[in-house]
Amino acid sequence: MAQDRSPHTLLSPVPRAEEQSFELSLRPQSLRQYIGQSKIKENIEISIRAADRRQEALDHVLLYGPPGLGKTTLATIIANELKVNIRTTSGPIVEKPGDLAAILTNLRPRDVLFIDEIHRLHPAIEELLYPAMEDFFINLMIGEGPGARSVKMPLPRFTLIGATTRAGLLTAPLRARFGIIHRLEFYTPEELKLIAQQSASILAVKMDEEGAFEIAARSRGTPRIANRLLRRVRDYAEVKADGHVTRSVAIDALALMDVDTYGFDDIDRKLMLTIIERHNGGPVGIGTLSASINEDEDAIEDIYEPYLIQIGFLQRTPRGRVATRKAYEHFNILPPGPQKSLF
Repeated sequence: MAQDRSPHTLLSPVPRAEEQSFELSLRPQSLRQYIGQSKIKENIEISIRAADRRQEALDHVLLYGPPGLGKTTLATIIANELKVNIRTTSGPIVEKPGDLAAILTNLRPRDVLFIDEIHRLHPAIEELLYPAMEDFFINLMIGEGPGARSVKMPLPRFTLIGATTRAGLLTAPLRARFGIIHRLEFYTPEELKLIAQQSASILAVKMDEEGAFEIAARSRGTPRIANRLLRRVRDYAEVKADGHVTRSVAIDALALMDVDTYGFDDIDRKLMLTIIERHNGGPVGIGTLSASINEDEDAIEDIYEPYLIQIGFLQRTPRGRVATRKAYEHFNILPPGPQKSLF
């Protein structure tokens, strides 16, 4: 899991503790309210309806993708649509087999257990999960020393929903036990505009369509960032524009916050300019890049690179990271050597 190396960065997709109650108030509660990820929604809706008709637990679900795209929200919606309870935990929190056993034995039939950062489960905990997911029982050791004995405890049929930003770190046996696997993709500006408008309605913010799109276009394809920018633009509008968010108000507010048209902040610019100027456009290895900009490797791979690759500014090659022509154009820098012909 990437550390939140920039907890005060406006454009970080990593959640902040002080935003929890705010995010909860904006989260959709049903698939109908959930905007974006249309193919995933359709597949999940079919799976839920089929499980409902058979009165069975939904197959175990794995949701993966960059942070801030709605994995936790989707897990809650699945539980709501199934009309069952959801128990929430995360990989680093479950430290002992007894911790997981306590959670599992308190589940009711068809309940949902949501494990965030599931790739960070301790191997011993993961081993305990295998029979729980496959055959709905766990083996517990009672007592210590020579008198210790294994007790097989049956479990109700439940649904495990795992979420991760690092699907590649999941072990093959754990991944194989998920029947439904979905990757959440970055949102389009049009989808984020709808999310911003929906959030503005909940927050009673006056905002026209152009203002919503300006926020959406700079939100890095991430609903969490769109909602965070909306809050900051709302503050600006209340002080400078009678509370009404128009396109010009949004542009002025975002410029004041140093958020450019691609949703770049100082770290994005630093990363790209380091590749272009200090490493001649690349290729440059992740270790060298991390040392050059003084950022954690996991943070670069989990938080920055996915978006930069998605918008065509960065390429991963076997030899390292390479800046694209689009990146040179954005920073108004002439590429070296043969790449000049690209312009």
